[in-house]
Amino acid sequence: MNELLNSLVSQAHELWLTLVSQVSVPWFRYQLAILAITFVFARLFKSRIKKAIETRVRQIKGRPKLLRMFVVILRRTQAILFMLLIGGIQLLLINITLPSRSILLSSIFNITLAWILISILSAVIRSRSISRIVAFAGWVYATMLISGFTDRAAHFLDTLGFELGDSRITLLLVIKFIVVMTVTLWLAITTGNYLERRIQKADELTPSLRVLFGKMLKITLVVIAVVIATTELGIDLTAFTIFSGAVGVGLGFGLQKVVSNFVSGIIILLDRSIKPGDTISLGDTFGWIRELSARFVSVVTRDGREHLIPNENFVTQEVINWSFSNELIRLDVPFGVSYESDPHEVSAMAIEAAASVPRVLSSQKPVCWMTNFGESSLEFVLRFWINDPQNGLTNIRGKVLLALWDVFKLNNVNIPFPHREIVLRNPLQVSNVSPLKPEAD
Repeated sequence: MNELLNSLVSQAHELWLTLVSQVSVPWFRYQLAILAITFVFARLFKSRIKKAIETRVRQIKGRPKLLRMFVVILRRTQAILFMLLIGGIQLLLINITLPSRSILLSSIFNITLAWILISILSAVIRSRSISRIVAFAGWVYATMLISGFTDRAAHFLDTLGFELGDSRITLLLVIKFIVVMTVTLWLAITTGNYLERRIQKADELTPSLRVLFGKMLKITLVVIAVVIATTELGIDLTAFTIFSGAVGVGLGFGLQKVVSNFVSGIIILLDRSIKPGDTISLGDTFGWIRELSARFVSVVTRDGREHLIPNENFVTQEVINWSFSNELIRLDVPFGVSYESDPHEVSAMAIEAAASVPRVLSSQKPVCWMTNFGESSLEFVLRFWINDPQNGLTNIRGKVLLALWDVFKLNNVNIPFPHREIVLRNPLQVSNVSPLKPEAD
């Protein structure tokens, strides 16, 4: 560690001496003048360039992430224009004069490029903590790269490590692994999400197959990304054999439910028992399926709540899929009328009342049957069909009951109250109490 600090101090001292010696050189002052003129030029023309690009950007519709990326870039129009001008002038000076006469321009170009890339990357990342980590790591690497200190730092990090089997794990290898793995996984997930959205638009596939192909494609891309990252870094996968036992124990205990839900999700997608848009009942939950995930199924109920139900429940428990083969559903509404009513007329009235409700299908005519002679009423059941269970079941039953109430009230059909007889074992004795006489004034 002391060797690294001494080397860093020595490098900074050499850089300072080089800078002091270059101040008296004419070409150094020429480069300062070029930088000042280029900065003023970029500041004057940034508004025109930004306005021209904004006109094109505002035409982007329905792609918020791409629009956000352009907004982040437009905010750095001046820095990008300044960098491009410096780069062009540097290339021109290299071709017409000595490369040493454009060292300052090269350094400013590298610093500006690093600032633009790091600022755009940190602005795109929504997590503030991760954004700060990326910005800090980016500036550390950019500083070492510009100052030519990367080789010494890499050598120092490579000396810090330990032996694992036939391989050596060093701090440099760990840092490279984290960076490469993060980049490859991000590319794999981003590409997988894009391809999944494309698959969701394929009308030739059923909703279940769209979800299955999308999930399998993302998993495949992630596995390929991990293999590529480990291969590019030259990591011997057999070095991690020691961890296989721990992973197996973890799968057997802590990750048992996770694996079970994942496998259950694959089974659900393969047998196509449920799909996005289906209306289902699971226990006390009634709603329509919004999304099938690798771990859970998102079910939205009529009250707007979104239930995240584990996939395992759909395999091990009884599930009512109201729209599995078709969306035709028959509903029953029981009711009773007094014995004074004509059951033939009541049945006709009930069928007419159900047919008057808009959601009740006219192609499947309602029926009404008398089911029992009850204790205090004639009991009936009214049956009708609907084809939109996702719009609710309780509300359609309520509308049919209201229609029955209206038609019964119009035709003087009574809905009786239950009769009850109360028998007292010990009769009540009422004492003769004379009423209170008002007092005289």
